[in-house]
Amino acid sequence: MRTALTIAGSDSSGGAGIQADLKTFLANGVYGMSAITALTAQNTCGVRAVLNSTPEFLCDQLDAIFEDIFPDAIKIGMVSSAELIEVIADRLKFRKAKNIVVDPVMIATSGARLIDDDAVKTLETKLFPLATLITPNLPELETIAATDDMERGAKKIFEQYGCAVLAKGGHGHNDANDYFYNGASQWFYGRRIDTANTHGTGCTLSSAIAANLAKGYDLKASIGRAKSYLTGALSTGLNLGKGSGPLDHGFNLRGADFND
Repeated sequence: MRTALTIAGSDSSGGAGIQADLKTFLANGVYGMSAITALTAQNTCGVRAVLNSTPEFLCDQLDAIFEDIFPDAIKIGMVSSAELIEVIADRLKFRKAKNIVVDPVMIATSGARLIDDDAVKTLETKLFPLATLITPNLPELETIAATDDMERGAKKIFEQYGCAVLAKGGHGHNDANDYFYNGASQWFYGRRIDTANTHGTGCTLSSAIAANLAKGYDLKASIGRAKSYLTGALSTGLNLGKGSGPLDHGFNLRGADFND
């Protein structure tokens, strides 16, 4: 079985972060592992508190994983401090990691800020050059590239850091169309799902891309397959919690009754 590693924060409500990533890996047919960058106390209404891992403990998690089960792909999500970003970059370079998808998580669906201001530049300079792909949404694109124009922003990031970019249009007012640029360009078109329950959509998409890279699909095929999975997870109408609820990550997996 192919393997994938998520390096991200834990979401106590289960809809985003490590929990969403591991569910997505399973649903997409790969074995998932995790290195936790932070614990969060959150639910569908918002983030109450964040407790970062220490750099030393994050390093130990990464070394333990790579020394035993080398991941075929890696997804990086919420990393809120420059020190933790530097640890990740150092260990990924040392381990010669491959198929790295960076979701530059900056603001939660609820609006809570999830990264220190001084960490943004470290994220850009240390992790973007290592990435196979980064997946900014429109607010993140504007922070990184100083524009919310998807085509200009993606090209600017690619030219500066050398990583492929999938600029996500889901925060816009039209259909969920994403713009891909890696020297050549392609639009990935998607149907907007009429739902307020979008907690963890960015985590889910980036993890699904990583899972498909782990299985050997090329980058464009992995994006297409991931978008199809995300549409399915949004479409089932799962409605949990009092705020922006989670997706149905297991929409295509229904457990057997093992007592039969």
